[in-house]
Amino acid sequence: MWRLGRTVRAFRIRAEYGVRMAVQEPITGFAVAVVREDGRWRCSSLDQGALAELDAAITELGKLRSTGAAFGLLAIDDEFFVIVRPSPRGPSLLLSDAAAALDYDIAADVLDVLRVDPPDEDDDAVWPEGDLEILSDLGLPGAELQVIVGEVDLYPDEQLQMVAQRCGFAAEFAKILDEI
Repeated sequence: MWRLGRTVRAFRIRAEYGVRMAVQEPITGFAVAVVREDGRWRCSSLDQGALAELDAAITELGKLRSTGAAFGLLAIDDEFFVIVRPSPRGPSLLLSDAAAALDYDIAADVLDVLRVDPPDEDDDAVWPEGDLEILSDLGLPGAELQVIVGEVDLYPDEQLQMVAQRCGFAAEFAKILDEI
């Protein structure tokens, strides 16, 4: 697998006459905005472009008008997730698997913002990069988020459901996932 463009994942395939061609596949998954205001949780879907570009996710989240906590949960291709929490001094970010930066532009963008080099291509270990305390003020301490990220047998949507459960917005999160 190799990277191509900012909105698609590309694979090499052998075409007729042995020529290698790139086949573009759309990125699947979901992008959900989560807002807590006046003690109530609200979840809404973000534009699908948020799955491909970190800037798009940050822009979409910036459009939310909220006096309370606001953040985005992005599950990409059943491979990894990103938590984005915008703030005036720059976004707080958590990437569940740093190795995803080798294949996905949005993951590479997260590492760029964090000023972290991507792992070597032969390193197949899974580790998060970013702020594990990103949701600690909402009831999810970094140590617990580390445990959730470490559940490599779970898909990203299952991991994010655990996040939602722990923070207290599981019902709202499940409802928006049913609508997507």
